[in-house]
Formats: sequence, C-alpha cells, structure tokens
Amino acid sequence: MIDLYYWTTPNGHKITIFLEESKLPYKIIPVNIGKGEQFKADFLAIAPNNRIPAIVDTEPADKEGPLSLFESGAILWYLAEKTKLFIPTDARGKAEVSEWLFWQMAGLGPMAGQNHHFNSYAPEKIPYAIERYVKETNRLYGVLNKRLEGRDYVAKDYSIADMAIYPWIVPWEKQGQKLSDFPNLKSWFEKMAQRPGVKRAYEVAGTINTESTMTDEAKKILFGQSART
Repeated sequence: MIDLYYWTTPNGHKITIFLEESKLPYKIIPVNIGKGEQFKADFLAIAPNNRIPAIVDTEPADKEGPLSLFESGAILWYLAEKTKLFIPTDARGKAEVSEWLFWQMAGLGPMAGQNHHFNSYAPEKIPYAIERYVKETNRLYGVLNKRLEGRDYVAKDYSIADMAIYPWIVPWEKQGQKLSDFPNLKSWFEKMAQRPGVKRAYEVAGTINTESTMTDEAKKILFGQSART
C-alpha cells in the first residue's frame, strides 16, 4: 500500500497518474496547501521541504518498515523501480528516461510555475517577469515539440517522463501558449489525455479539491514563506 500525501497540483497529478496506470494500491491523504496543512509536523516528518507530493510505502522491498519519500521525480523513479513498470531495464533506456524526467523537474516545472505565479497570482503585474517566463515556457515547449517529432512518447516507450511532463502542459492556456504552434507536442498531449489511467487520475483530483478560488489568505500561505516563517 502507498500512502500518498497529495494536493491537486501538477506535481501531485504526476503520482496519481503513475498509481492509476500501474494499479498499485494506494490511499490519498489530502494536504490542503491553501490552508497551510503542508506545515504540520506529521507532514514535515516525511516531507521536510513542506511541498507535496510525498509518499509512505508501507511495504517496501527491504521489509524494514515503512519508507517515506518526498520530491515528485524521486517518487516516480522509486515507484517505477518498485513495480518494474514505465522505466526501461537497460542502461541506455534508463538514461533516456532520466534526462527527460530531470528536464521536467529542473526546467519545465519551475519555469511554468513562475509563469503561473506572475500571470495569475502576483499582487502586481510585472511586464518583464511575465514576458520572461512566458518566453521561457515557449522555448521549453519548442524543445519538447522537437523531441516528439516522429515519436509517440518522449522516450522509446511510455514512461515516467511522460507522466512528469503532461500535468505541466495541461494549463497551457494559462501559460500563454498555443498548442497549435507545436503540432508534435499537441499530438502527444491529446494521446496522453485519452489514456484511461490519466483520465482516472484527474477524476480523482475532482473528488479531493472542490475549491476553485485562490483566496488572499491562501496566497499569503503559499507565497509568503521564508526560512524564518
């Protein structure tokens, strides 16, 4: 059983996609980040960076008691290794999947995240910041579009790299992008959206978070933290 500490963000969706695709038994423990639940002591014990998602594997392979992980990329890699699913067995295949997983973690996720922030949540519109992150998101879409030329998936076969990237493309309109500008990416995106496991993951999200508004209090919690606070 996997205990998944989760909220309905792109990083959260990555893990529900894997769990639904793999049919690995799991239980969701909601962590409402807009209400500050990510700062509770029991959550920080397994996720010291106070970010979702995190997991506790109650039945790890070493049988030495529950194993906890934070960081969505690390969780995807761990679950893929645990189940022997959605990750190649050969060294070259693993390298290919890992570079695109880390591309998402280090590039697409952070840049699209800043795009969301300055476009939608910042208390004032800063044209330079908006342009900076919209353009960088666009550049990354272009990288992905080129990679997907003549390919069904990011690596040779469907993998955790696709699962990591897809949720960050879902809000493409919010990011100031047009999928029609990226035909290879668009084809991949539409294929991903039709996968039953992906559909189920987003259906799960709809049952967890029914609040669609970002309140001023939630913004203070999400965007006002420092080391001191």
